[in-house]
Amino acid sequence: MRYLIAVLGVLVVFVLTYAVSNDRRNIRYRPLFIMVVLQTLLAFALLNTSVGEFLIGGFASIFEKLLSYAGEGVNFVFGGIANEGQLPFFLNVLLPIIFISALIGILQYTKILPFIIKYIGLVLSKVNGMGKLESYNAVASAILGQSEVFISVKKQIGMLSKQRLYTLCASAMSTVSMSIVGAYMQMINPKYVVTAIVLNLFGGFIIASILNPYVVSKEEDILQVQEDEKQSFFEMLGEYIMDGFKVAITVAAMLIGFVAIIAMINGIFSGIFGISFQEMLGYIFAPFAFMMGIPWKEAVEAGSIMATKMVSNEFVAMLDLGKHTGLSARTVGIVSVFLVSFANFSSIGIISGAVKGLHEKQGNVVARFGLKLLYGATMVSVLSATVAGLFL
Repeated sequence: MRYLIAVLGVLVVFVLTYAVSNDRRNIRYRPLFIMVVLQTLLAFALLNTSVGEFLIGGFASIFEKLLSYAGEGVNFVFGGIANEGQLPFFLNVLLPIIFISALIGILQYTKILPFIIKYIGLVLSKVNGMGKLESYNAVASAILGQSEVFISVKKQIGMLSKQRLYTLCASAMSTVSMSIVGAYMQMINPKYVVTAIVLNLFGGFIIASILNPYVVSKEEDILQVQEDEKQSFFEMLGEYIMDGFKVAITVAAMLIGFVAIIAMINGIFSGIFGISFQEMLGYIFAPFAFMMGIPWKEAVEAGSIMATKMVSNEFVAMLDLGKHTGLSARTVGIVSVFLVSFANFSSIGIISGAVKGLHEKQGNVVARFGLKLLYGATMVSVLSATVAGLFL
């Protein structure tokens, strides 16, 4: 029965995406079919095979080791503040972002990351039928982040059509930054974080191929990656450390604001209607949770967590998921995969602001299709969670 529901869920995602497609006549079904098959095989390999278990375990152990190194720096500065035996969220989840950001900077400086991103992107372009720029951007977004990735392709931003610009922005919203993956792994099972990152990469191409189909000519199919300004090693390191600190502080501020606002709205709704705001959203999102493979008896509870992610951010939703201890392991897995992306309302402003900072006219274009961007990225999350649910 669950396989039938999952297939139905995938079909519903395709229908909902097809319904708002920019150009249904130009949808290319061959690369679409190939990517759906690849996404399904990858989900099976990651969740149901010893090879997948080994790869995820290795990936998780690397981050566990990196976080332990980060902890050395955090404890040196804040060791006397934390109470013995307690794990303050800011110190243990957010501040290690600084070390991961510094490590990414080192890999960028030594040209290791650009090499990996470029050639994985070139391989993907052979599979997805899209341009080299789109494929590069999807991989780069998963490593550099939704704002920083546009800096690396700023030479081409002004020359892009609306269709190609949409695909670049959709990739940025559908993935997550490698600098905060370690933080996610401390809130949800690393297995689901890794699975979501891989599935979202292909899911972004699948949804974009339906919602925003177009053909890139050979003349347009070029990739111009912006070289970083020449800096000394320690100038670069200091910059990436400060960038990581800004991300940690920004996430902390967003959490304080969103958690407080949601608590206030829940209180108001409970007082007036006898039901919290999140519970009300849970009923709205429950059908989507059910078609993702979540049992109906848990669909409202899961739907409220999904809605929390969309109206606030994934950090707030992951913390909320940790409070719902009565959910089955399968439901936790499906919801966890859904949560690993930047698909929320605040990302519209972040992405349009990042593009506008590089090219004002194109930034205005992004702002105009912002809601459609969120719609597509949400469909990517639903698709990834549904496919993962087949093997949980």
